[in-house]
Amino acid sequence: MGRVVVSQFVTVDGVFEDPGGSEGTERGGWAFQFERGEDGDKFKLDEVMAAEALLLGRVTYEGFAQAWPSREGDFADKFNGMTKYVVSSTLGEPQWSNSKLISSDVPGEVERLRETDGGDILVNGSGRLVDTLVEHDLVDEYRLMVFPTVLGSGKRLFGDLGAPKALRLVESRPVGTDGVVILIFQPVTRAD
Repeated sequence: MGRVVVSQFVTVDGVFEDPGGSEGTERGGWAFQFERGEDGDKFKLDEVMAAEALLLGRVTYEGFAQAWPSREGDFADKFNGMTKYVVSSTLGEPQWSNSKLISSDVPGEVERLRETDGGDILVNGSGRLVDTLVEHDLVDEYRLMVFPTVLGSGKRLFGDLGAPKALRLVESRPVGTDGVVILIFQPVTRAD
């Protein structure tokens, strides 16, 4: 059975918007002001190499589809070659290699992916999609790379949810020299 893994760069105050600065927001580019070190780079590379697919919202998908096809290297080769599921009701035929459109019944389609896909299904960015996945208890793991900055404004990772969601911390470790921390959480189920 596949696992849905939400992996995000996030600030201490929960902002995940425009970590690289490519979206042109006023406070974008914050993630690259800090050194995440070889351990942080290895964590991200290992995560992508172990994943079977990407699951993305339209805005994140379009940004990735514009940036990654022209890049080279192990990370780029994996990103470009893996299956990508894009959730959108407005996107036409996706053009990035190995991309498939999910245009309706997102919770049902993601549940089917979990049942048929044997590896990690990685979710980056895609705030509205993450909220939908969280709301329907479809996230198996949260991997947050927390950067030591407070932006004060910007899109927060978690929007308004219908009910609280308890999480269990399964790993935490600092990476780099600037106070970047990796936090890995799993949902707490009633059986736990």
